Amino acid sequence: MSSLRDIPELSRSPPSVGRPRQLLQSRESASEMAAPLAANVSPLRCVAVRFRPGEELVAGLAQAVTAHGLIAPFVMTCVGSATHVIMRLANATAETANEVVELNEKFEIVSLVGTLLAPPGRPHLHISIADKNGRVLGGHLMKLLVYTTAEVVIGECSGLKFSREFDEATGFPELCVKPR
Repeated sequence: MSSLRDIPELSRSPPSVGRPRQLLQSRESASEMAAPLAANVSPLRCVAVRFRPGEELVAGLAQAVTAHGLIAPFVMTCVGSATHVIMRLANATAETANEVVELNEKFEIVSLVGTLLAPPGRPHLHISIADKNGRVLGGHLMKLLVYTTAEVVIGECSGLKFSREFDEATGFPELCVKPR
């Protein structure tokens, strides 16, 4: 039986191992390139929440944000299952609406990412779900009913605040990040 080490291309170290790589291709220094991002660096706070069978996830996340007084929250991770999912599929523009699908079967939550806002703000969540055959579908999460559990870790950038402001370039309310 062969192993990956038996394949010559995989048994050698890549040529870059042990040698520093040049990351900057321009004349800008690392500090000059990082300057616009410096205001967005923040300590992290975590809140873990478990949702039970029949609970609605999007509303539950909004309640958790309010209950814990989170000002710049985002979903770090989520595992669980669902019985009812409403999501918006990709391809929307400011002039045309997205296709919305409503699914009523059992799914595994493969991934959930996005930013949250305290009500009346609206979250921006993207989800990937897998059906009983392992087929994956993803989109913008609008509603989800929990099947057995949904275990979510919410992170908060404790030095920042999130809001949404209309962006003329996209035609949508987009995330606005500011220091507190």
